[in-house]
Amino acid sequence: MKRIVLVGGGSGGHFYPLIAVAEKLQEYNAKGVTLELFYMGPHPYNMKELQASAITFVSCPSGKHRKYFSLLNYLDIFVVFYGFFVALYKLYVLYPDVIFSKGSYTSVPVTLAAFVLRIPVVIHESDTKPGSANKLASKFARYIAISFGEVAQYFPEGKTAQTGIPLRSAFMQSVVNPRVQLGITSEKPLIFITGGSLGSVRINTLILESLDELLPHFAILHQTGALQEHTVTQTAATLIDNSELLSRYFIKGDLSGNEMSLALQAATIVISRAGTGSIFEIAHFGKPALLIPIPEAISHDQKTNAYAYAKTGAATVLEESNLYDGLLVSEINRIISNESVYQEMSRAATSFSVLDARTRISETLLGIAQEHR
Repeated sequence: MKRIVLVGGGSGGHFYPLIAVAEKLQEYNAKGVTLELFYMGPHPYNMKELQASAITFVSCPSGKHRKYFSLLNYLDIFVVFYGFFVALYKLYVLYPDVIFSKGSYTSVPVTLAAFVLRIPVVIHESDTKPGSANKLASKFARYIAISFGEVAQYFPEGKTAQTGIPLRSAFMQSVVNPRVQLGITSEKPLIFITGGSLGSVRINTLILESLDELLPHFAILHQTGALQEHTVTQTAATLIDNSELLSRYFIKGDLSGNEMSLALQAATIVISRAGTGSIFEIAHFGKPALLIPIPEAISHDQKTNAYAYAKTGAATVLEESNLYDGLLVSEINRIISNESVYQEMSRAATSFSVLDARTRISETLLGIAQEHR
């Protein structure tokens, strides 16, 4: 019996790569290796996903360090200390063979407690700049996996390897006609727009302003965020009075992992935020992309992620401060109307996604777990 603890889940970008690795680890159970998986954090983030991957949730509090002034930053220092002692006790009881951390504030008490208990730690850094939690954990981590080569300079060379980012099983499955499963009847080239699980008001507004120019030539699948789905639907019906054109506009509040995979397979081009998970999912299916990173004042990593990916030739970066509907439409037309540009971007995306992170990380975790006594 080998036990592996997964930690790091302040956002989907931290949580879902853990699920991807867990799915791969469960394959070893089917091959005769007995593994128990646990997820530690202040909350389960997505209990259904944990249950689907046979992962036991273990509660452990953690304070959050905000990148803006807040009195809560001072109060949460005490929560981190409390979380450390909770983690120390619970890890001592579980005594796992290895811990896999995706970083974020939720991981700090657990990785520190693991260091004290001499439990091996493996970390994964998604972005081009390391987060504070991973910087700290890198000092005692056994193995450091990174998504972008640019971040290697921040970590010890001898134990750092570029793996890419783990993708869930849903993204490993190819479908013959994904449009049919998504209910998209139009045969026009498909633009897929996603602003992340919560959606993006700025992107949603931009797309609504561009509908009159886009719908005569394209079908659109627009993931708006659940809270904005009704507003976008009502606004689109007001703006577009041609029922034939409106029938090419498909609105989804949120998408499951399987639906996201189908959408990316069906898409001709993708418009997206620049979270690392989104970038690697787009690249996996070889789709040219227009990336609209969250401004640096809000997210410290999306802009650098976007430009690092764009350097490969697979994407164009459109910054919010310079963005207007005419520029968006112009870029879409430039890419789709020029076959050589489109194919080169597609090749660059495919080349970027050759790494199989979930297999490499899973094998590393299993190897360390089998060594641990």
